[in-house]
Amino acid sequence: MTRRFPSLVVALALVCGMPATALAWGSSGHRMVGVAAVEALPSDLPAFLRTRSAAADVGEFSRELDRSKGSGRAHGVSLDSGHFIDLYDDGTVMGGPRLEAMPADREAFETALRAAGTNAWKAGWLYYSILETQQQLTRDLAMWRVLDYAVRTEKNPERRAWFRADLRRREAVVLQTMGRLSHYVSDGSQPLHVTIHYNGWSGEANPEGFTRSRIHGPFEGELVAAGVRLDDIRKAMPPRAPNAVGLEVRIADYLTVAWKEVPTLYRLEKAGALIPGHPQGTAFARDRLAAGAGALRDLVDLAWKTSAGAKLGWPEMTVQDALAGRADIWTSLYGKD
Repeated sequence: MTRRFPSLVVALALVCGMPATALAWGSSGHRMVGVAAVEALPSDLPAFLRTRSAAADVGEFSRELDRSKGSGRAHGVSLDSGHFIDLYDDGTVMGGPRLEAMPADREAFETALRAAGTNAWKAGWLYYSILETQQQLTRDLAMWRVLDYAVRTEKNPERRAWFRADLRRREAVVLQTMGRLSHYVSDGSQPLHVTIHYNGWSGEANPEGFTRSRIHGPFEGELVAAGVRLDDIRKAMPPRAPNAVGLEVRIADYLTVAWKEVPTLYRLEKAGALIPGHPQGTAFARDRLAAGAGALRDLVDLAWKTSAGAKLGWPEMTVQDALAGRADIWTSLYGKD
């Protein structure tokens, strides 16, 4: 199912007074991205992340943001625009900033869009969904580092028991955060989630005569379910990206690649290649999903590496100080009040 076009979902939304929303890829696509990415994580990441059950959990959590849709108008207005970002053909976000020059946060983004005559709810903020969730994952993994150390070094049995229980809780949280990140990264691999032409070519200019029909759902759902398999995505995943590339640049570059594939997708449709089972359309969807799996793998790896230098707790401490025995881990994590 897809965003912003008439369907049973939209009809129900209108009846209930809720906004019509987007589902990028179907269940199959989101699940496969999460599973493939976790299976490909580097060996220096914590062992609990590199298990078959962790891959399965992230694959299912990757679908959760779509499964929670329809929870109410306030819920939808707050979250639904986080699944897309509408880029004009000139590369701007609806006449506002460009991906390579995005404001530092959503408040500044909203200010820039208002100056361009629109707002973030219309333009979407997928860029920030990825950025914010990756930052949360970094904090979650920093917490894991400190809790793991505390379990191994704490002498007080009652405190050690609390640290051990909180470590289990943190591992569950990490997998859920990875699932949310998987969803947003998957959204970003779908060209129709980074363009104003999200469901048929829009605007007066249409020099190649692309379809104006609704193509979103059939491409991301039916075609994928009919022809793309997990092993196909595993084999098509790109090589690991260097961690020297900054997070903001990495996200902007990733979304730009998907945006540049919008004409390719429409040319495939024009050639009749987006029908389920067609080899060219299937290969295109496979490669886009594989790009998502590769990006997720690399963002999780980056979060793990970055977490070693993070700050956490209150009173605030650094991971380095905690692991060197220079911080009061119990007070910072359990609390002094």
